[in-house]
Amino acid sequence: MKRIEAGRESGCAGVARVSFVMFALMLFAPMLLPPDVATLSVRTHSAAARAATNAQPERELEQIVKRLADTSGGVVGVAAIHVESGRRFSMGGAQRFPMASSYKLVIALQLLNRVDRGEVRLGDMITVTPRDFRLSYSPLASFANGTPISLTVGRLLEMMVADSDNTASDAVLKLAGGPKAVTARVRELGFKEIDVSRSEAELGAALNGIYELPPESEWSPEMFERLYAQAEGNDPKVIREKFLADERDTATPDALAGLLVEVFRGKALSASGTERLLKIMEATTTGPNRLKGLLPAGTIVAHKTGTWGTVGTTNDVGIITLPDGAGHVAIAVLVKASTKNVPERERAIAEITRTLYDFFLLRR
Repeated sequence: MKRIEAGRESGCAGVARVSFVMFALMLFAPMLLPPDVATLSVRTHSAAARAATNAQPERELEQIVKRLADTSGGVVGVAAIHVESGRRFSMGGAQRFPMASSYKLVIALQLLNRVDRGEVRLGDMITVTPRDFRLSYSPLASFANGTPISLTVGRLLEMMVADSDNTASDAVLKLAGGPKAVTARVRELGFKEIDVSRSEAELGAALNGIYELPPESEWSPEMFERLYAQAEGNDPKVIREKFLADERDTATPDALAGLLVEVFRGKALSASGTERLLKIMEATTTGPNRLKGLLPAGTIVAHKTGTWGTVGTTNDVGIITLPDGAGHVAIAVLVKASTKNVPERERAIAEITRTLYDFFLLRR
């Protein structure tokens, strides 16, 4: 069995980008998109406009989103909250989904909580040794090329969130106090449906059918290579089913969107911590074809993606700034158990996001 890389993010150009100045210009969308995308986009956004003025808008909106979700080839959960008004939309929002690398947002929240409390300083230097490098997606490990490397806590945080680096993620997880401390923090904030239980190293092992690991003191890239080689005969279907049935490191879309609202309102961190986290999320380089894929050019989106290809997981969660002072939308779109490829899942996320963007813009 080919080794599975946990948390690797996709930057595939699977969803055509389109720039809309105003919703009224939707008529001209076919000139900007390939025929199949243009037809779906115009139909979807026109339907969103009708839903926004309909006497029962939420019901019609749910039907629209469900049709788009069906194109993902998997199970989709969506939650969106207009921050300023509290208006909500949820479809499958109470169901649990693997967070994949979206869980790095929760880890970042706890690290910055420790910074606010004076327990960690962003300027402190941390040395990451070759034993700490992760085999899964890690530009940091690639750059270090087998040698120790020292970075500030702040830089590790940026690499974990904006670049989705898995070596940085496990280093920050330790600085945050470990999985139990991360989960305890979101529980304190009122979100019992969010769980962080394992490191990227442990998640990568589980994705390869390896459920028991030696003590962490013995971990190294070479050790994981040996374990992966021994696991090559494991049945991918059995691994997939077992992984998707595990509630560890999962969350509901409702909880993630709610957590983002608390972050944006400054109730989860200090003012400086809130600003720092949102700025890093705005700089996210992964998943440009998900939440951002069909939004107007220049739309500010502070987000965190997550991808586990072999278990059909593709996620994006974030805060979208609406134009003309119309407020902000906290949104979580999560896909699991998909049988389609990542670009197709991303296209579904982009279409759903654009539909909700138009809905909340028109219903402000």
